[in-house]
Amino acid sequence: MQFVADLHIHSKYSRATSPQMDIPNLAKWAKLKGINLLGTGDFTHHLWLQELKKHLEPLEDKGLYRYKDIYFVLSAEISSIYSQSGRVYRVHNVVLAPSFEVATEINKMLSFYGNLASDGRPILGISCLKLAEEISKISKDIMLIPAHIWTPWFSVFGSSSGFNSLEEAFGKYTFVITALETGLSSDPAMNWRLSKLDKFSLVSNSDSHSPSRIGREANVFDCELDYYTIKEVLKTKDTGKFLYTVEFFPEEGKYHYDGHRNCKIRFHPKETKEHKGLCPSCKKPLTRGVLGRVDELADREEGFIPKKAIPFKSLVSLDEIIAEARGVGKNTKQVEEAYMNLISGFGSEFEILVNLPEKELVSGMPERIAEGIRRVRNRQLNILPGFDGEYGTIKIFSEEEKKGKEQLTLF
Repeated sequence: MQFVADLHIHSKYSRATSPQMDIPNLAKWAKLKGINLLGTGDFTHHLWLQELKKHLEPLEDKGLYRYKDIYFVLSAEISSIYSQSGRVYRVHNVVLAPSFEVATEINKMLSFYGNLASDGRPILGISCLKLAEEISKISKDIMLIPAHIWTPWFSVFGSSSGFNSLEEAFGKYTFVITALETGLSSDPAMNWRLSKLDKFSLVSNSDSHSPSRIGREANVFDCELDYYTIKEVLKTKDTGKFLYTVEFFPEEGKYHYDGHRNCKIRFHPKETKEHKGLCPSCKKPLTRGVLGRVDELADREEGFIPKKAIPFKSLVSLDEIIAEARGVGKNTKQVEEAYMNLISGFGSEFEILVNLPEKELVSGMPERIAEGIRRVRNRQLNILPGFDGEYGTIKIFSEEEKKGKEQLTLF
């Protein structure tokens, strides 16, 4: 069966997350979005684990759980901060488990490295190598996925906190890695520039902190909805069963370009080189973004597509498209009503953005919203890239088009 999976999110017990990040709300939004399988996030937190056991129905021998008609997989993100070879590293990893029993064993092991109750995403003094080693001792079924692998401050390849290779981080336990998560500021095409990543499946997940943001990145499979099957598909990079990923436009991510947010300096990597890596305003080193870091480690030119590459589709969320089409903020009542009307008519956000034929787009919804979706599908956008923790901005319609719409509304 074909299904959409978002394997990395957070619960209400993580810092800076919505109090609505609980199972009933997650299931509700998963249905609106068109997501069939959702990571639980934060199984390392004792209170969240209790809620998961209360709400989720185990599916016999499938390694998954269910709430109403939404499937869940036990997942958690671990923030490792540790010293190695005289340098401090900060790396996030996602761990998926097929049962509460296995999750409990993982928690017991992790509890020796820090306080799991302090946050839904605990900060622990465990190295990547040790994490992979200990996981391999607990169960061969656990999935280990380095998270948002290019984020400057907290990732395996991060320009400010990471390594230059997976082997430096995971050593002889690199084989334990199931897949790599591209993160919001990179897409598969950027990762294809590194030949050493070819053997790994590249997954995309929302890392969401609020229910309405789940599914902003996701994975589309055509296989049995089963934990062990999904792991095998990812591990073997089965292109017949892992169909494609759904991506942010990476320019919209918070760390695509280099820069200094406080100084309002946003640089393409070429500009950074011209300024010798220093901010022209404060003269301090710029925060290097994902684009520059990929370029630094790449051994291929842009545009290279490796064999067995999993395709991807870049999307803009439906509420953003509606907001652009209407010329209002995406959190307005007008956008909410239009969003719910479209979902009611077509089934889910994913169905509208990806599957709905253009003919039905044009005939079934307001012209400007349909045109916005068509432009996103065709990558006809103007994007101001994100930098140093600030999201990029996407413009679907030009200022002239917006002015024309405003003038029409006056008559």
